[in-house]
Amino acid sequence: MVVPAPDLPARVRIHEVGARDGLQNEKATVPTAVKAEFVRRLAGAGLTTIEATSFVHPEWVPQLADAEQLFPLVSDLDAALPVLVPNARGLDRALALGARRIAVFASATESFAKANLNRTVDEALAMFAPVVARAKAEGAQVRGYLSMCFGDPWEGAVPIAQVVRVCRALLDMGCDELSLGDTIGVATPGHVLELLASLNEQGVPTNVIGVHFHDTYGQALANTLAALQHGVTTVDASAGGLGGCPFAKSATGNLATEDLVWMLQGLGIDTGVDLGRLVATSVWMAEQLGRPSPSRTVRALSHQE
Repeated sequence: MVVPAPDLPARVRIHEVGARDGLQNEKATVPTAVKAEFVRRLAGAGLTTIEATSFVHPEWVPQLADAEQLFPLVSDLDAALPVLVPNARGLDRALALGARRIAVFASATESFAKANLNRTVDEALAMFAPVVARAKAEGAQVRGYLSMCFGDPWEGAVPIAQVVRVCRALLDMGCDELSLGDTIGVATPGHVLELLASLNEQGVPTNVIGVHFHDTYGQALANTLAALQHGVTTVDASAGGLGGCPFAKSATGNLATEDLVWMLQGLGIDTGVDLGRLVATSVWMAEQLGRPSPSRTVRALSHQE
């Protein structure tokens, strides 16, 4: 039953991260052909932005060592296919294959910057500046991921001003879009609204902000709804609820795309996604991985226990 609520957007763009953020933690190597089929099925379900892979060094994320082989298998799709790049070498690899949507990943905290990039926050920003500038010069759109926006497993609560400073730096270096990551899933709705308001006060407009919530404490949908009420219209999610973060051991799965679509459909918000086809895709992927999907909606609609 569709019952709209006041002060919500008419349409939300889902930034699907299952094929990259969702699979990067898998210990058993997922065959390249399976990854490509996953991306193709996600596009067939109506998702228009599908993060395809990451051009990181294979030692960092072995699961995504096949980026050069995978990207040509899906580049014909009528969908935006962002790829993650950690540095200039990763950008070169991505551009050589025709990628024109690039993402860089920064941290709001020193501890995670050290764990993830082996740099300070400012050193990481300095590394990204020429990467972003070159990507923009090549006509690519650039997304800036920011991890640990709400809490950090080593540092605890993250001051809002600290997050705003790094967001502002990413925007100033040329990022077209920011993704605010609740990497360990500790955010609650009031915190989300306070951060968004503070970003607006410092000149970061809502229309460049996306949100990326993990469901560690069951707060991902509540936090998403708060962001929508503020005017955010880009939400990251992972088909079947796959994924976490290999560099933050307390991070559990991403917000499941099916759970998000179920909520948005009930609110009368357009996503362009065929929920039935999406559920079927996640059931298929769960079979490839040998375990049931953690998504509640997938389980409910597919009658999986």
